[in-house]
Amino acid sequence: MPRVFFLLRLVAIVAVAHVYVGLRLIPDLHLTRDQQWAAWAVLVTSCILMPVSLVIRPFAARPWADWVAGVGLVMMGLFSSTFVCTLLRDAVLTIVFVVGDLTSATLPLTQLKFISAVVVVVLASTATLVGAFNARRLARVRRVDVPIAGLPSALQGFAIAQISDIHVGPTIKHGYVEHIVQAVNALQPDLIAVTGDVVDGPVAQLSVHTQPLGRLTARHGAYLVTGNHEYYSGVNSWVAEFRRLGLQVLMNEHVVLRHADAQLIVAGVTDYSAGAFDPAQASDPVKAVAGAPAGAVSVLLAHQPRSASAAVQAGYALQLSGHTHGGQFFPWNLFVRFQQPFVAGLHRVEDMWVYISRGTGYWGPPKRLGAPSEITLLRLVAA
Repeated sequence: MPRVFFLLRLVAIVAVAHVYVGLRLIPDLHLTRDQQWAAWAVLVTSCILMPVSLVIRPFAARPWADWVAGVGLVMMGLFSSTFVCTLLRDAVLTIVFVVGDLTSATLPLTQLKFISAVVVVVLASTATLVGAFNARRLARVRRVDVPIAGLPSALQGFAIAQISDIHVGPTIKHGYVEHIVQAVNALQPDLIAVTGDVVDGPVAQLSVHTQPLGRLTARHGAYLVTGNHEYYSGVNSWVAEFRRLGLQVLMNEHVVLRHADAQLIVAGVTDYSAGAFDPAQASDPVKAVAGAPAGAVSVLLAHQPRSASAAVQAGYALQLSGHTHGGQFFPWNLFVRFQQPFVAGLHRVEDMWVYISRGTGYWGPPKRLGAPSEITLLRLVAA
């Protein structure tokens, strides 16, 4: 029942936002009557498909469900930019109205409304097209050196390839994942870290598209931790599937790697929110490193950056996270800091480094602006 109420509230908010955009833009675009009806039809379709795209896949057979979800997600990205641009346009028009129509001598208010409405449509459409191009292209390799105090000489240059937030689902399929795997393997890392949110859907629908992950290759293997979307999608089934593929899933546990004559502890925790789904799987960075050799350099894989506050108390040297997507596109990048301590990149928390990947795929709309996807190659270097 709470889920039903949530969906009803979501539909109501989406509907009000669409009505607002329609009333503010359509009359000012100087459209013919038929064109106005067409514009309203597009808005109504968007209003219906946006929430449907988030709930249809478990209830409809593929590929029809994927097609509907894909169109709805594209419309979600387009409407998001349209809505924001419309708000900004209204703010500018309000300032002009309050201060006085300074352009009245050369540009009547009706003409200003028309031009600004056209600008909104052009900007939103351009942002959606550019954002789709950025999202669908193969993530670029981002190289980061992490200075570790007291790093054994044998671990100098130890390379970790991190991928995160692929979100295999309606618009991310087998081919997309295959290209990621090829790019990661080409880096020849010592270790591969997959920091959660690999999937958006159940094993029965998506296992065929996650198969390439079984070909991830590194000297010390590939390690994975769960993200919140694994819990939305049936975490126990996915953990079993990831292990069947040969990935080593770390759930509040660690392994000790022997690299030359040095030891490296690689620990992993369940998602920060896991306890809400299963109290037995509650995220615990301290438990994850319990019994590890004292004095060895330790790396924690934790999907959400906010695990850092507990991780730093456990003495980790480095935490690798994802979850934020770097904000993915404006204006959502502005809201990440209300939930997470960091948005992206390398940061210091007391004696521990935290690196947050912008993600290797995307969630929801196939759209990235100002937050490029990445495959990260992190090298441990002596401080």
